[in-house]
Amino acid sequence: MECKLSAVIKKEGKWFVARGVEIELASQGTSVEEAISNLKEAFELWIKHADKEELEVFEAGDSPIVTQIAATA
Repeated sequence: MECKLSAVIKKEGKWFVARGVEIELASQGTSVEEAISNLKEAFELWIKHADKEELEVFEAGDSPIVTQIAATA
């Protein structure tokens, strides 16, 4: 089963932290590429052990819209 997942990557100190959008998983690495690779591995393990109900999030096939919003106080 192939699932397309979205990730948000942010530099936090000396680490790049990659967080999943559709499912709440996170990983880190010393580069963007390493953080993404580590998150991919975490996603694959999650998918391998997920229940059928947990996988329903991928059945619609729609990707989330990810954007930035500027707000001032």
